[in-house]
Amino acid sequence: MLLNKKITLALCLLLFTGSVYAQEKKDKDATKDSLRFTVIKENPITSVKNQNRSGTCWAFSSLGFFEAELLRTTKKEYDLCEAYLVEKTYLDRAKAAVRTHGDISFSQGGSFYDAVYCIKNYGICPEDAMPKPGSLYGDSLFNHTELDKVSSAYVQAIAKSDLKKLSKVWQKGLQGIYNAYIGETPEKFTFEQKEYTPHSFAESLGLNMDDYISLTSFTHHPFYSQFAIEIQDNWRWGLSYNLPLDEFMEVMDYAVRHGYTFAWGSDVSEPSFRKHEVVLMPKESKTKDNSGSDQARWQGDAGKEDMIKNSQNEIEVTQELRQEAFDNWETTDDHGMLIYGLVKDQNGKEYFMMKNSWGDYNKYHGKCYISKAFVAYKTINILLHKDALPKHIAKKLKLQ
Repeated sequence: MLLNKKITLALCLLLFTGSVYAQEKKDKDATKDSLRFTVIKENPITSVKNQNRSGTCWAFSSLGFFEAELLRTTKKEYDLCEAYLVEKTYLDRAKAAVRTHGDISFSQGGSFYDAVYCIKNYGICPEDAMPKPGSLYGDSLFNHTELDKVSSAYVQAIAKSDLKKLSKVWQKGLQGIYNAYIGETPEKFTFEQKEYTPHSFAESLGLNMDDYISLTSFTHHPFYSQFAIEIQDNWRWGLSYNLPLDEFMEVMDYAVRHGYTFAWGSDVSEPSFRKHEVVLMPKESKTKDNSGSDQARWQGDAGKEDMIKNSQNEIEVTQELRQEAFDNWETTDDHGMLIYGLVKDQNGKEYFMMKNSWGDYNKYHGKCYISKAFVAYKTINILLHKDALPKHIAKKLKLQ
């Protein structure tokens, strides 16, 4: 019996030693070949969704943000309906395009302000209050390729016509198109055995849309003032508070560390964004490629890169560099996402944790780590709760 115990103990020690050696080797190899991360702060978010073949990132990211806000404020998980937001917004955008004879562009894009406006003025509903995405035309996810061609042609025909007077039914015709592809927006629905309208459901969530603000950082408008960012998808001319870059970055860092998430609008057409779980802004990466659309559009083959080398060799982002990229169309309004946490690599460098809306597409299952240099250089704007601002910055913006 004693001999058997000694043999068993020896085998256990051998297995343990081998396991430790293998782990040490694995860690050593990871240090040489890849970046390793430790979570600093991770705030609760809802599951990753897939916008599929639709230009609706703004809807998925903004509602993903409000779902995270509901987790923060109520500790309850909601699944808000992107289709409702999309349909209401597209109808409003069509009306604006017609009123301006097409000078306001009509497209699939949108802004975070569209979600704020919609919830405040039209309410919102849960996901299952409308048909499942794609189900009306035999798909399992959004596919707006045909819808975009049909609706754009319809709106263009009205907006650019030589008619002297418009009928009262053109909006009903467009509504019919959306009903066919997306579904009818509900007047009433049942949620958890209680009947709601979109307005009463929005009120029940307890989110005050006046508490949510957009921030940006550009020099062509005065700092600490508000202005409408000059991008086509900001067609409602939603206002953003303008901060110097250092304070803009301070807000983002402070917000996440204090339990807040924020919707993040950014240029993602840089090669460094493609197919990577880690997004950097290396000095060598200055080439743009705007071909394709959405995930395929932004995720061509960027080739094998030395991520550790690139992480230690990022550009130094200045206010002037950021402004120049925006003015020269190098930084473009491409994509909306959600920032929800912070990590650091084995060298102590910090990155934001990002939730995307491209489904389960990488080893982080649809999430990425974004370097602070990339965020500083390529952010268009962010949407967050005003309480997420450091007090001294809130005071400068007269929000206290």
